Amino acid sequence: MGRDATRTLLLIDDEPAQSRLIAAMASRAGWRTITAPDGKAALQAIALAAQPIDLVLFDCWAPETDGEGIIAAIRRHHPDLPLVMITARTSVAAAVTAMRAGATDFLVKPIAADRLLAALDAAMAGRVGELRPMAEKIGERLAFDEIVGSAPEFRAALAIAAKAARARVPVLIEGESGVGKEVIAHAIHAASPRERRPLIAINCGAISANLVESELFGHERGAFTGAFDRHIGKFQDADGGTLFLDEVGELPFDAQVKLLRVLQTGEIQPIGARAPRQVDVRVIAATNRTLADEVAAGRFREDLYYRLNVVQLTIPPLRDRPGDIPALTRHLLSRIARQPGLRGLGITDEALRLLAGYGWPGNVRQLQNALFRAAVLCEGHALTPADFPQIAHEAAAPASRSAPPLTNAAGVTLFEPNGHMRTLEAIEADIIRLAIGHYHGRMTEVARRLGIGRSTLYRKLGELGIDHAA
Repeated sequence: MGRDATRTLLLIDDEPAQSRLIAAMASRAGWRTITAPDGKAALQAIALAAQPIDLVLFDCWAPETDGEGIIAAIRRHHPDLPLVMITARTSVAAAVTAMRAGATDFLVKPIAADRLLAALDAAMAGRVGELRPMAEKIGERLAFDEIVGSAPEFRAALAIAAKAARARVPVLIEGESGVGKEVIAHAIHAASPRERRPLIAINCGAISANLVESELFGHERGAFTGAFDRHIGKFQDADGGTLFLDEVGELPFDAQVKLLRVLQTGEIQPIGARAPRQVDVRVIAATNRTLADEVAAGRFREDLYYRLNVVQLTIPPLRDRPGDIPALTRHLLSRIARQPGLRGLGITDEALRLLAGYGWPGNVRQLQNALFRAAVLCEGHALTPADFPQIAHEAAAPASRSAPPLTNAAGVTLFEPNGHMRTLEAIEADIIRLAIGHYHGRMTEVARRLGIGRSTLYRKLGELGIDHAA
């Protein structure tokens, strides 16, 4: 890394408050930030900077700012300088135009510190960013039967989620970043009796520790210094509906205590309020950590863990279900094609093989981001391996050459990583899990389709150790 402590970021933004916030977030990773209010000042800053500019970050929605013109001007003089744009979540067409003009990546407002730093690191490394793209933010919510994936463990998790949807009990969704935890949370809400009420989502890791209680439970005017107005918390916003607590493992210990009390009593007490208020909220929590390990390490309350973990889902990473990638790719491309400025594209078999052989550390989110970027820049009618240069480069590296397990179209793995066949018992267990997921836990239908009696099915569930999926 060498120069990490002296990396210089040029921020093009005419909003002083946002500039200070971004500079503070970037400083955590050793970035020095200089600012410019417009494109002309930015070019002067690049030319006159005492140290070379390492990366440009600009807000294309600043008044009187020609985002495309700024990019073109910078690219003429500095063709290799990483350039990341900031945009509103509704400006897909602007993002498409900017990326075609030469932007490296983009960030969607509001900006969280982890996503900002991930974007800066990805741009500096020349990698495809693993940020949530515009297409995902705008894309329609999916019901359970619209979620793509046939891998047995994935379908079994969906079956559990579908059965839990009708109840009020909390659900804990564990899985790596980008596997689709929020998509499944929305599907649970849509299949629940609360579907006509709001689902309110909050990223616990993106809130300052001193603001968590106010964001969750609200505050009264004058409750603390700077509380000039009354603030309604997320629990009250979600009254009658569902609250999705993303990255719940990031909550400070004090906030964990208060969250536990709400789950036990159904009451919230905004900061400065004289009396508690009753709320009816169904909580779905998600984390990219293993909360049981966090409990063992003393970083998460055990009593809160058991309150949240009434129903637990573990979503497998994309690398463990490579057989899902072709169908998932086509599904994502169809959604991307509906965005402003984009069009329908096919994809060649060679490109699908490339994508299926890649490890996807950023999971489905990274796949969608790669497809979105490729769709923006593609000049033909179908995506080819040439449209995924970074994926092709990483796939060709020695560390990435291990092939994924061989699977059939249904997503049942037939071979061990060492090349030997799996046992018949293990394959049978996967097929039963797949059937349970495919038929959404309807055990009579599962037994009928597998050609066995219902009692035989339940006996096999017990023998194979998968009775929890029933």
